[in-house]
Amino acid sequence: MPPSSSASRPGQTPKPAQDRTPRPSPAPAQGLSGPERAALVLSAAWLVLTAVVFAVFGMAGTDGALGFLVIALVIFLPVAMIWVAATAARTARVMREESARLHAAIDAIRQAYITQSQTLAAPANSQVSVARKLDEIAAAQRKTETALATFSSIRPMANPAPVRRAPAPAPAAPSDEAQTALPLGTQAEDMRPPLERSDFIRALNFPETAEDKEGFAALRRALKDRPTAQLIQAAQDVLTLLSQDGIYMDDLRPDMARPETWRNFAGGARGRAIAALGGIRDRSSLALAAARMKNDPIFRDAAHHFLRRFDQMFSSFADDATDSDISDLSDTRTARAFMLLGRVAGTFD
Repeated sequence: MPPSSSASRPGQTPKPAQDRTPRPSPAPAQGLSGPERAALVLSAAWLVLTAVVFAVFGMAGTDGALGFLVIALVIFLPVAMIWVAATAARTARVMREESARLHAAIDAIRQAYITQSQTLAAPANSQVSVARKLDEIAAAQRKTETALATFSSIRPMANPAPVRRAPAPAPAAPSDEAQTALPLGTQAEDMRPPLERSDFIRALNFPETAEDKEGFAALRRALKDRPTAQLIQAAQDVLTLLSQDGIYMDDLRPDMARPETWRNFAGGARGRAIAALGGIRDRSSLALAAARMKNDPIFRDAAHHFLRRFDQMFSSFADDATDSDISDLSDTRTARAFMLLGRVAGTFD
């Protein structure tokens, strides 16, 4: 008879593992199972019993072929029935073991799928996305009725406001002097004081959290300046598009360039002279951004628009900025987006 496992007994269903990781079934061990040993004992007992009966009572009346057939049936038919029962028990045990192994394999596949899903979800949950931060900004600003949910809706509100306030009554003498001193067509935004460099740099980095009051205040002041608002809008557009591919500025750690290199860029230098500005080395981010730039015309237009806005902004910013101001600006999220997209677009080649 073929060897079978002595670790499993007939009628015993393998218990499922208590932990969630299924374990493989043990390899079959050499030896006879319980039903086979019982069949062997019963067969031997029956043969001994028949031998004793024939020895005591003799074989009278069993002459001829019919008598021999009767003796063979008496001796071997019960033995055959015993081994048929043992074989059936063994088959049932094998089926139970195969069923247990099949369940274990299914559990292993299910567990592997769950583990893979959790592994893929963990980095996505741990990453700090610019899009989520912008959503937090929008939620916080709705509470204070500043309408910062989208930058596109801020600019139209910023310009009409001075027009509506213009007819408001004001002291006669100062108003007349101010109106006579201004040329025709002067807008209210031209009368605002210039934006502080610290507010400008803080706004380009965007608020850190919904509780970042200083960041919101700097952003509101920056949005009142039209060129800065246009740059912030362009930066927000590309950051949102990049986040769709899982590219977040907080995950990038660029090699910082010296302020002299940034000043050369402001002076009009391009190509290898400012190659140090392309400090983004993350290959996956570069590959994803390059593929998006090639295949997505909307992303390509937004990226080139942002690069032009950043170029114009920095050319005027570097005129009176200190080296410390340039270093602080180069560490903002907007500057990192410029490094990434500039390298993809070939600005530093």
